[in-house]
Amino acid sequence: GLAFAAVLVLIYILVVGWFQSFATPMTIMLAIPFSLVGILPAHAMGGAFFTATSMIGFIAGAGIVVRNSIILVDFVELRIKDGMSIEAAVIDAGAVRFRPMALTAAAVIAGSAVILFDPIFQGLAISLMAGELASLLLSRMAVPVFYYMVRRRDAATTPVVVPLTVAEQGGVS
Repeated sequence: GLAFAAVLVLIYILVVGWFQSFATPMTIMLAIPFSLVGILPAHAMGGAFFTATSMIGFIAGAGIVVRNSIILVDFVELRIKDGMSIEAAVIDAGAVRFRPMALTAAAVIAGSAVILFDPIFQGLAISLMAGELASLLLSRMAVPVFYYMVRRRDAATTPVVVPLTVAEQGGVS
């Protein structure tokens, strides 16, 4: 648990450095708890205990989920820099990036299926498979919407600076 907390702090610091924002990493890391929505019920339905290998699967899955969220948010920001409105950029990013993210989740699920029936690594497989599926379905909608809400709030609170005219500056008109 302590190692996971340290990794979360390190991820946050790295993403702050990349995006030059303190709010954007929180938006990106919002996807991590969504994997628990799949992991915990999947363990219960499978009759499996949440073990150390389950935690390792959760940590590994969190890395994949964060990477997908970074790609999604970066895509939105690139579209905004290209002149697209934030609304259109969020919708475009969700549509364009969903397929590669779904393929990544499918690859994780297929790869984890191989170890699903191993008694030692079953928790790892369940965590990876269920975590990726839940996070794909939930975070692909929540991350763009939350990013949109944060950006709109920031835009609404940012003061608009209007330059003074020559006459207002005390110059000759």
